[in-house]
Amino acid sequence: MLSLILIGLVLIVVAVLLIARQPDSFRVERSLQVAAPVDVLFAQVNDLHNWEQWSPWAKRDPQMLKVYEGPPAGVGALYRWAGNKEVGEGSLSIVDSQAHEQIRFQLTFLRPFKANNDVLFRFIAEGADTRVSWSMSGRNTFISKAVHLVMDMDTLCGGDFERGLAQLKAVAEARP
Repeated sequence: MLSLILIGLVLIVVAVLLIARQPDSFRVERSLQVAAPVDVLFAQVNDLHNWEQWSPWAKRDPQMLKVYEGPPAGVGALYRWAGNKEVGEGSLSIVDSQAHEQIRFQLTFLRPFKANNDVLFRFIAEGADTRVSWSMSGRNTFISKAVHLVMDMDTLCGGDFERGLAQLKAVAEARP
C-alpha cells in the first residue's frame, strides 16, 4: 500500500514538473495571399460587423448572441458574443488600427475558460495582391500549460485561422 502511495506521489511530482516546463506564452500565426487590394481587406477586418461574413466561428453557432458597442469600425469598436460550447463567450475590441497596415485587438474569453489574448492582423501589399497575416498571442496559465501537454494552441486555433483567412479571401476576391 505504501509503495502505491509513493508511486502516486512520484507521478504527481513528474506531472507538475512537466507542466511547469511548458512555455509561459504562446503564439499562433497564419497568413495567406489574397488577390485583392489592401484597402478592401483592411475594411473587412477593421469593421467588426463584417466578421460574420468570414469568421470561422460565426457558422458554428447561428443563434449566437452578438452585441456591437462603440464606433462601427476602428479603435474603440467592440464586439461581444455569447454562444454554444463551440464558440463560448467573450469580447473582441480594436485597440490599434493603422490604416492599410495592421489592426490590433484585445480578445477576452469568459467561457469555456478565462483568457486575455492579443490578436494582430497585418496587411502587406504584394503588387495588386495583399498578404494577410492573422496572429494571436497570450500567456499560458498553469491550467493551459497542462492542456498543452496534449494539445497546443497552434493545433487548437491554427485550422480556424486558416478557414477564416480562406473565407476572408473569398469575400475580398468576390468584390468588384
